[in-house]
Amino acid sequence: MNSVDQINIDQDYMRKAIDQAYIAEENGDVPIGCVIVHEGRVIAKAYNEREQLNDPTAHAEIIALTQAAEFLGTWRLHGCTVYVTLEPCPMCAGALVLARMDRLVFGTEDPKTGSCGSIYNIVQDDRLNHHIENTKGVLQEECREQLQAFFRNRRLKKSLEQATSDAKDVRESL
Repeated sequence: MNSVDQINIDQDYMRKAIDQAYIAEENGDVPIGCVIVHEGRVIAKAYNEREQLNDPTAHAEIIALTQAAEFLGTWRLHGCTVYVTLEPCPMCAGALVLARMDRLVFGTEDPKTGSCGSIYNIVQDDRLNHHIENTKGVLQEECREQLQAFFRNRRLKKSLEQATSDAKDVRESL
């Protein structure tokens, strides 16, 4: 397979991860989506569910890893590629290494907790017994804009709520 074909394939699967991220957003969670592919077939798809489940570990990658392991009947996910819209955090990067994932493709970097090249590079740390091929920046602008729009809207909503509360306080004091 040539590099143009691989780029097209990566973009197609990243679009599926972006679709998952929209589901997270609809449910009030940070829009991060993930799909896992084995032998050209999507075997897992997930989105952040921390708010829905009240579970700090309910990241898209963790949920997808559980689905993929169940599908394959093994925790060793050799031959799999994970596509995720945001660079994995330390927990997720560690889980990907422990799952023996072959390849990671992510959309946009995370300058605050990114652990696949931004702050740390857990997936390629020579001290660990497994390393993951890492491709970053696939549909980067789309992934970044989705996250930025979510947080922009969240800040706007909080500002409007505060303004409404302030106006109510003023009316009550009159």
